[in-house]
Amino acid sequence: MAAVWQQVLAVDARYNAYRTPTFPQFRTQYIRRRSQLLRENAKCGFEPGLRRQYLRLRSQLLALRYGPLSEQSSFRASSVRSSRTTLDRMEDFEEDPRAQGARGHRRSVSRGSYQLQAQMNRAVYDERPPGSLVPTSVAEASRAMAGDTTLSENYAFAGMHHIFDQHVDSAVSTLIHTCLPLLVLLVPRLQFANDDKHLLACCSLDGTLSIMTLSPPPASVKVTLKGHGGPVTDFAWSLSNDIIVSTSLDGTLRIWNTEDGRCIREVRDPESSELLCCTFQPMNNNLTVVGNSKHHLQVVNISTGKKVKGGSSKLTGRVLSLSFDAPGRILWAGDDRGSIFSFLFDMATGKLTKAKRLVVSEGSSICSISARSWISREARDPSLLVNACVNKLLLYRVVDNEGTLQLKRSFPIQHGSQLVHSIFCPLMSFRQGACVVTGSEDGCVYFFDVERNTKAIVNKLQGHGGPVLDVSFNCDESLLASADSTGMVIIWRREQK
Repeated sequence: MAAVWQQVLAVDARYNAYRTPTFPQFRTQYIRRRSQLLRENAKCGFEPGLRRQYLRLRSQLLALRYGPLSEQSSFRASSVRSSRTTLDRMEDFEEDPRAQGARGHRRSVSRGSYQLQAQMNRAVYDERPPGSLVPTSVAEASRAMAGDTTLSENYAFAGMHHIFDQHVDSAVSTLIHTCLPLLVLLVPRLQFANDDKHLLACCSLDGTLSIMTLSPPPASVKVTLKGHGGPVTDFAWSLSNDIIVSTSLDGTLRIWNTEDGRCIREVRDPESSELLCCTFQPMNNNLTVVGNSKHHLQVVNISTGKKVKGGSSKLTGRVLSLSFDAPGRILWAGDDRGSIFSFLFDMATGKLTKAKRLVVSEGSSICSISARSWISREARDPSLLVNACVNKLLLYRVVDNEGTLQLKRSFPIQHGSQLVHSIFCPLMSFRQGACVVTGSEDGCVYFFDVERNTKAIVNKLQGHGGPVLDVSFNCDESLLASADSTGMVIIWRREQK
């Protein structure tokens, strides 16, 4: 039944541009109210035949009132039904109790879910140009609900909200001799807390981490995490934001209390090697995956401080980047020899099974990997965003349930040696297009629309005095943080519409 009301909403949205052309706010309010009413009526359980008859009559009346649309022939019920079926499947995975573990965590979807998703997307819109992204059946409604603002307008920034420079004066003497020459930089990583507008953390090669708060004003450093005996290379927030894990060239993984800055536990690398990256298992924050300079990947139980049996593997080079898919079933790892490996993660045991390998560019460092199930409400393909020191930002499509990657798009940036990172924008946009953000060695922050075939740059922020190494949005995208190799952290404020 939900498919019929979605078709009704899509029909209304296609004609929405004809309503009060000089009063776009009314059009936005209208389509939102229509969506609300249709959702409520769908719960009443009316006979399906009556709903389909209403859809036909509604389409005819709108055509009589505003005239036929030039692209009306492409709006076929069969196409909408196929697209909606895929959407329903994804929603069912999230809501079906059988898809949840005993602790309430969502388990991975069915074995062929990635193939199914890609196949149905292609079946619905085979006529679209190669490489273009696939819209859902509610694409027109989504764009109408966005309030007629473009992607460029949505990601316009008014200027700098605040600048943190507590790591700028860090002594160069703290940089030790290391086998990782790329790490000649002061703030390699920063990240907003999960689902938080004002809490931000960054790590530094001066051996500390800073937790900063942006509200209430003025912005300030809330607590400094001290204890590592060497440069801090990476960190990650737990889902509840009460814990941060960090890795360091001193060969330790540390677990921190974010309220008072206490080090709860210190876990030493069994090989006494430098630890370069870490990430939480998204469905079980007791487990953290760590990569080291001796090419090894290891799953660690932070509650016990012990390695998980079967949770280790070896790459071809030093492990620089890690990312899980949303269900936590696939882990991708990148090394400094240009390879991305995918691993299947056993949710019950923590065991890692090596699945696929992709050589992006021989000898280039894979310094950033970000995974996303959906890029936007209209771009359904599971995707991976990669920085690989090839003067390009790379966007890959995940084509199967073993993490196999297929290059979808690339975007030119200046990136040849530094550990530059990128992110997907956290909110699924109602607008046409989908946005990714990356740092660059030219000192700029770039926004790219992954759907544009030409002139993909949506915005460009300038203000850093060195290569921009990492970027992070807060949960509602009102603020963007960026860090550079000089230790400067800039908070950018988005324009208010």
